[in-house]
Amino acid sequence: MVAPGFVFGLVLPLLLRADSSADVGFRFASYIDNYMVLQKEPAGAVIWGYGVSGATVTVTLCQDQETIMKKVTSVKAHSNSWMVVLDPVKAGGPYEVMAQQILGRKNFTLRIHDVLFGDVWLCSGQSNMQMTVSQIFNATSELSNTAAYQSVRILSVSLSQAQQELEDLAKVDLQWSKPTLENLGHGNFTYMSAVCWLFGRYLHDTLRYPVGLLSSSWAGTPIEAWSSGRSLKACGVPRQGFMPSDLETGPSECSVLWNAMIHPLRNMTLKGVIWYQGESNVNFNRDLYNCTFPALVEDWRQTFHDGSQGQTERFFPFGFVQLSSYLSGATPNGGLPQIRWHQTADFGYVPNLRMPNTFMAVAMDLCDRNSPFGSTHPRDKQTVAYRLHLGARAVAYGAKLTFQGPLPQKIELLGNMGLLNLTYSQPIQVQRHNNKIFEISCCSDHQCKWLPAPMDTFSTQTLALNVKSCHDSLVAVRYAWTTWPCEYKQCPLYHPTSALPAPPFTAFITNQIPGYRSKVAK
Repeated sequence: MVAPGFVFGLVLPLLLRADSSADVGFRFASYIDNYMVLQKEPAGAVIWGYGVSGATVTVTLCQDQETIMKKVTSVKAHSNSWMVVLDPVKAGGPYEVMAQQILGRKNFTLRIHDVLFGDVWLCSGQSNMQMTVSQIFNATSELSNTAAYQSVRILSVSLSQAQQELEDLAKVDLQWSKPTLENLGHGNFTYMSAVCWLFGRYLHDTLRYPVGLLSSSWAGTPIEAWSSGRSLKACGVPRQGFMPSDLETGPSECSVLWNAMIHPLRNMTLKGVIWYQGESNVNFNRDLYNCTFPALVEDWRQTFHDGSQGQTERFFPFGFVQLSSYLSGATPNGGLPQIRWHQTADFGYVPNLRMPNTFMAVAMDLCDRNSPFGSTHPRDKQTVAYRLHLGARAVAYGAKLTFQGPLPQKIELLGNMGLLNLTYSQPIQVQRHNNKIFEISCCSDHQCKWLPAPMDTFSTQTLALNVKSCHDSLVAVRYAWTTWPCEYKQCPLYHPTSALPAPPFTAFITNQIPGYRSKVAK
């Protein structure tokens, strides 16, 4: 029996959207439509679609009935597809895009209107990315706050899976649209992504030009479903690995969402991607996540760069949300701290050597005990999106600002004082004392145990921990290494001006954290 939403690659031609004004063989790609945003300069936007083999296609960009540019191409024989790359266009609009197919005496024309040029971001992941604005805190206010953001355009990809890489989307839930109360609050986990929308809204407040947002996410899905066969093979993931049935709520088979919901978008010129996923890997291939996630980032970058004829940057900005906290009946640590760590390729921060040009929003302090959607779905998506947009401004747009909370740069044992001194590379604000959130690994006769290390004295950039409880070898220290480190916005350490929380970390005491450099405004 075929799973709901399952689409086989062989039936794709029957599912592609046809324009009623054109011959059945001539159409734009599924996501090219009225109200869309195309990537602005310095990149060139890609326009493509399907036609009759051998026909000539002319794509014209117009504004106020004036022709801005024309591009001519032909329909390829083997794929019946055509593609042009527009010359770079400044942010703004609206424009009209016209595509005309000529074959002999037959002439067919397609038009899309109210097209803007700006920055295009793809948003993907599982349920925390899929949650809609109607599900979050202050939903009524957020849903009424759309009038000023009519140049932030949104699109939501339908849930679909496939065994083969599809060339185009099988279906789109929400075609390119201006934001409204109805399409932002459509229903629980049913377009449009709240994190995606809020991220774009915050960006627009700064950029002051159009932003295009594509949401392609599915609740309860592991990273393996979003990864190509190439990247999974590189990490040694079993090709036929399946999640345990008690964990599975969405498709888990390798590559099925990559095939149907990401690969079809590869020709689009993008500015960047944001990602919120990992909960489904807490107890599924968890120890591989420090490979599968960096491999996904690298593979998506290569695929979109190639698919857009080099217009999408090879190392485009990639942002992600480090997982929040949730209540569970499992062991105190479970697998959540490990996934948080693996999301950074085991560095504890980004960008790093394995994950260049990336940015992260720490969310472990945004827990939600009373969420009606379960504690795994915290409702404060505004803070998540705000922290993400800070990272985007720094990494994608070069702004000189703090976008990640403080991490220790130097760790040293203070002689016989029974103190472990942490020196941070940023100023720290000790918001409250917590005697359990720091832990030390104390070892004797090849046996180690984690013990609490109470917070002791502190200054602007240093914090001393009381380690007198360890009478043997002191090997390592870690911070916030638990499923639920603190209550809502009440972790002990924050950056004093940005209010960004110190991320979780684990480190050997004999070593400094290698390569960590914070980007703080000077």
